[in-house]
Amino acid sequence: MTHPISIQNQDFVLHASGVLYWAQRGILLISDVHLGKVSHFRKFGAAVPQRAVQRNFDALDAVLSHFTPKTVVFMGDLFHSSLNMEWDLFATWLGRQSADFVLVSGNHDIISPLRYEALDVEVVEELLLDGFLLTHHPEEREGFFNLCGHVHPAVRLTGLGRQSVRLRCFYQLPLQMILPAFGEFTGSHVLEAREGCAIFALLGDAVLPVTLQERKASGRHRK
Repeated sequence: MTHPISIQNQDFVLHASGVLYWAQRGILLISDVHLGKVSHFRKFGAAVPQRAVQRNFDALDAVLSHFTPKTVVFMGDLFHSSLNMEWDLFATWLGRQSADFVLVSGNHDIISPLRYEALDVEVVEELLLDGFLLTHHPEEREGFFNLCGHVHPAVRLTGLGRQSVRLRCFYQLPLQMILPAFGEFTGSHVLEAREGCAIFALLGDAVLPVTLQERKASGRHRK
């Protein structure tokens, strides 16, 4: 269910749900939950089951129970669009939690920061902590290791007989790690192997380090 790694002499834990736990800081990083997306699509007639809404909150409960973090940092795109009925569910869910909450704002986070602040959620553009730069979009900044989201990274694994499977993954470069999307119904973008990358695929309850041969045409950070 988990896989420990060391980054910049700090201890992190990769979880099969797609969250990243920073042990020294007691921080749980969760990217691209996209709350409200299910209700948004259902409103416009998409055949998305209503129970998918509750699965997001069940999954959040599970990882917070597992790690009992001091702080939860949502790495952008916490909500998919404007307010809908899932905001009230989110407010109720927050009321049951004891951790501190921070939102690193993403491109989908269009709800007013004042609404988050009323729920004791701090909203920031980025965080700088112990040589780490926490952002929504992947960034390069001299002197920092970037933890980010936005891309919804995935890897395509091919087996015998040309069968292939597409799996969400953590995608690590020498100075960057891109977290997978956490939320239900979020989609993913396949990234190719690049020089110096490490890929950790998510399959059920497993975190699987995978080795892929670098291709000449590498995947680009698009979303």
